[in-house]
Amino acid sequence: MDAVDGKVAVVTGGASGIGRAMATRFAAAGMRVVLADIEKSALDEVVESLNGDGAEAIGVPTDVSDGASVEALRDAAVDHFGTVHVLCNNAGVGNGGLSWEQPVADWEWVLGVNLWGVIHGIRAFMPVLLAQGEGHVVNTASMAGLASPPMMAAYNVTKHGVVTLSETMFGELAMLESPVGVSVLCPGWVNTRIHESGRNRPEGTDPSGEAEVDEEAAQRAELFRSTLEGLIHTGLDPAGVADLVLDAIVTRRFYILTHPEWKPMISGRVDAIVNEQDPPLAFLPMGDETE
Repeated sequence: MDAVDGKVAVVTGGASGIGRAMATRFAAAGMRVVLADIEKSALDEVVESLNGDGAEAIGVPTDVSDGASVEALRDAAVDHFGTVHVLCNNAGVGNGGLSWEQPVADWEWVLGVNLWGVIHGIRAFMPVLLAQGEGHVVNTASMAGLASPPMMAAYNVTKHGVVTLSETMFGELAMLESPVGVSVLCPGWVNTRIHESGRNRPEGTDPSGEAEVDEEAAQRAELFRSTLEGLIHTGLDPAGVADLVLDAIVTRRFYILTHPEWKPMISGRVDAIVNEQDPPLAFLPMGDETE
């Protein structure tokens, strides 16, 4: 997309973190914005702030793990603004623990938001973009979608899924000779609240009340969460990530990597694959993550 002024962007997970930063950056570029989030009070606050600054923005409470809810988001956007040009499938949650110790409820929650949220988004919105012959999709993955750090199994699975889904879409759009573009955002550490994503966990999906809780596993998961929190607080400002996203939309760049200094971790994994070696231990750099 050469020009974005006056175009309509939909951003899921728009009430905080990278989503809020993208919505703010889009509005500053003259775009009209539809923000979606499961956290209604925070969503209302962001929409009020954007409109107070002169933007055209609406908020639509949305559970991205529910296909009907995402379809309702699409309908609300089209009803209000007439169409959609940019879709940012950004909503995400995270947790940690050994892969065989994470409760089924954790797996279902993380896959529902991080992977099914993207699937529902492209199923609902792609027909609109294709019909008008214009648009761009940004799917938020993670550096954890290009490596496989321990203690993050459910999260890694979803983000690898988002990367391959995005790459598949790129090939399909090229095959169709469609002008619609797609990008995959793979952030490293970004100063967001993803370590607190449990605050928006729907009722009935929290395994903490289960009769048998492995105390040692719970302690490991809490240690991981607290370590993650410290790393996230040292991360990039989400506004910088939003700048990269807008540039990728305008220039039709597919991969959006926020931390170029982490590229050796990616190339090391690829080298191990082509040389049929054991996978390298992918400990995400402890220094400088998503949604």
